[in-house]
Amino acid sequence: MYANRAKEIFDEEIRELEKLKNSIDDSFDEVIDALYHCQGKVVMMGIGKTGIIAHKMAASFASTGTPSIFVNAAEAVHGDLGMINANDIAILVSNSGSTNEILNIIDPLHRLGCKIVAMTGNMDSPLVKRADYALSIHVDEEACPLGIAPTTSTTATLLMGDALMVCLMEMRRFKAEDFALYHPGGALGRKLLGRVKNVMTTEVPRVQTNTIFRDIVREITDKHLGMTMVYDKKCCVGVITDGDVRRAILKYNDVQITATDIMTPSYKHTTKDALLSDALAIMDKHNITTLAVTETAETTDIIGIISIHHIIDFQS
Repeated sequence: MYANRAKEIFDEEIRELEKLKNSIDDSFDEVIDALYHCQGKVVMMGIGKTGIIAHKMAASFASTGTPSIFVNAAEAVHGDLGMINANDIAILVSNSGSTNEILNIIDPLHRLGCKIVAMTGNMDSPLVKRADYALSIHVDEEACPLGIAPTTSTTATLLMGDALMVCLMEMRRFKAEDFALYHPGGALGRKLLGRVKNVMTTEVPRVQTNTIFRDIVREITDKHLGMTMVYDKKCCVGVITDGDVRRAILKYNDVQITATDIMTPSYKHTTKDALLSDALAIMDKHNITTLAVTETAETTDIIGIISIHHIIDFQS
């Protein structure tokens, strides 16, 4: 019973969000351009439920390369305006666009020389008329059956904030390692800030070009990495993976085939001092789960192997 009602609520909010998505126009580009070129910080302001959303937006912006703080609009006129200067841009969040606490800070912000972005559900509101930029977060109906509790409107506000944040991330070319720098205490930060040398194994699976199929399978099985490097004496010339073994079983009837017959003559690699985030990016790009590791980018001797499981299991 309640599961079905939950699905109906999801559908109601999704319909409203679809309408909001289709209403986005060039005003979004104007706001993004202003935020990107802001010489100061982005100041998120609101009260009540929208204030909570604005607080989350500020945290998201700050952690993804756009300096941002939250200032409660009600507290701003009692001294907190001192945290704002002329180089900042203030995003005032108000669904009605006529909240007194929001309207009361517009003139002080203008006197400070601060640009104002209105984020509101009423584009005919006093807030919009006195702002420098405006973004609509209008929804026709709340999911609340009484139409009273902010539900769809706060979801719309949150989603618009996410859209701004992601666009700014992309414009700044914000990377995973940048994110990790702002989150050094979290598990993700520890993983992405780690270096390949912290997690790689130095027990490199290896066979020679003339190694027979049975011994290739034994080496892959014993080292538990799902692959083995292939050497011509002391020089690494290729790689054999579990996939290569399976394909060989289907292709060849002769079990006396050697490593040369089934190896891939090229292999992806990284260096021991590379960030784990960079190693993951290489794996993701090439749809593989292991990388050979060299001392530096200029050297070819393989000193280790790093797998995606090493990274997942890594704890600093």
